[in-house]
Amino acid sequence: MRPGILISLATLLLFGCNLPVAAATTSVPASGTVLYKDDFSSPTSGWDHTKYEEGIMDYDQGAYRMLVNAPDLNFWATPHKDFTDTRIEVDSGKMAGPDENRIGLICRSDGKNYYFFIITSDGYYGIGLFNNGQAKLLGQQQLQTSDAIRKGVAVNHLRADCKGAGLEMYVNGLEVAKASDPTLKHGDAGLLAGTFKQTGADVVFDNFMVFAP
Repeated sequence: MRPGILISLATLLLFGCNLPVAAATTSVPASGTVLYKDDFSSPTSGWDHTKYEEGIMDYDQGAYRMLVNAPDLNFWATPHKDFTDTRIEVDSGKMAGPDENRIGLICRSDGKNYYFFIITSDGYYGIGLFNNGQAKLLGQQQLQTSDAIRKGVAVNHLRADCKGAGLEMYVNGLEVAKASDPTLKHGDAGLLAGTFKQTGADVVFDNFMVFAP
């Protein structure tokens, strides 16, 4: 990815799940409590099994795979839950395709809107909001680079904190970005993968965890 490239997500097509989520609990769990976890060892744990002309989202050999075979396209998936404040973590890696891709986490999804926390396999990161069909970065004007991101096919451990209006992003244990936005109050947590101009982004996720922050 060239320095200074903008993340023009507002013009992208997005594929995801629009099913309603379960009602959120009113109790406040202690910090660090596991709210949800999935190592994708069971293909019946509740994530989407989908195949489009543009790609695939499905369980694959004990992980969850997203293959995006169209340009400027995001795929996203969730386990159909509802949370308020969360700390979300996952191990992610590129199996094939361009390094100029999108790999990340989402929080507070209502099936249409969500916050996103993304990296690229060539070393960029960003926090943003997709809302009412429009996307924007939060706390930055364009994607930034970080040495915390392992490039190419290396595995990265991603963490996204969504607490009140505060949003924080960590890569391999290091904080890379933070922002504040009050728009979305609660919703589902999940995974995102996408392309820029080159197609064939093939991404796998494992050890998905949602904690009370």
